[in-house]
Amino acid sequence: MTDTIEGFDLDNPELAKAIKKAAFKSGDFPYDEKMDGDAYEAELLAAHLQLALFQDHLVKTGDRVMVLFEGRDAAGKGGAIATYLENLNPRHSLHVALPKPSDRERTQWYFQRYVDWLPAAGEQVLFDRSWYNRAGVEPVMGFCTWEQTEHFLNEVPRFEQQLVNDGIKLFKFWLTIGKEMQLKRFHDRRHDPLKRWKLSPIDLEALPKFEDYTKARNKMLEATHSKEAPWTVILGNDKRRARINVIRSVLSRLEYEGKDEAAFGKVDRKIVLEPETFLKSHYDI
Repeated sequence: MTDTIEGFDLDNPELAKAIKKAAFKSGDFPYDEKMDGDAYEAELLAAHLQLALFQDHLVKTGDRVMVLFEGRDAAGKGGAIATYLENLNPRHSLHVALPKPSDRERTQWYFQRYVDWLPAAGEQVLFDRSWYNRAGVEPVMGFCTWEQTEHFLNEVPRFEQQLVNDGIKLFKFWLTIGKEMQLKRFHDRRHDPLKRWKLSPIDLEALPKFEDYTKARNKMLEATHSKEAPWTVILGNDKRRARINVIRSVLSRLEYEGKDEAAFGKVDRKIVLEPETFLKSHYDI
């Protein structure tokens, strides 16, 4: 499965030098090196303090927040969610990562199994993948037909409009990484006994399908980005920058007592992009 990718051998403990060298800047990433660790910790603390204030507001008002995390395998969805939730009360802030649907669920209305996990009053729910499986992994890996995906893309704007009309504050993040960075992260997982569990058979089958995922992603962003339920694209080659900018992107769009934009910091527009901007310059990445 991996011999189709020139120079990449997942089982070789040594990652090919060309891939290692190209990884950080791959996908037109605009920075040359990782965010400084001390700066990251300081800025993350400030953002976490603001998230704690928002949590107080959420519980008092009964507001509901839902954050969807989508992206390529190894793009950093799980890490971004863990960082977001690190200092929040798990009774009010939930991490949802649903397994593959059961035989019964496969015969239900496609959105049905997600509805049970929508936020109640005073909750925020963070989805590690969501109903957008139907627009990405499912058609690319042959788990559904492209006709089913077309039907989904027509229906999902109406579904999300209903959520927003009912008062749910909906955020949708697409985390993207360059091809060489994905290969590097897969290789890191394969050779780290503490992270090996993150590398699934589906991940391995998907490795040669980078371009297929690109086409599916582009179609999804074009069909489901709207004023009411917009996508935010984050270039995620640097996990530190990606994680802190997820939090900033959410806080910047919320109102709560004690909000201090100077404290949690400005969104980095070099890596946080509107879908239109992203697709113009990264269409094939």
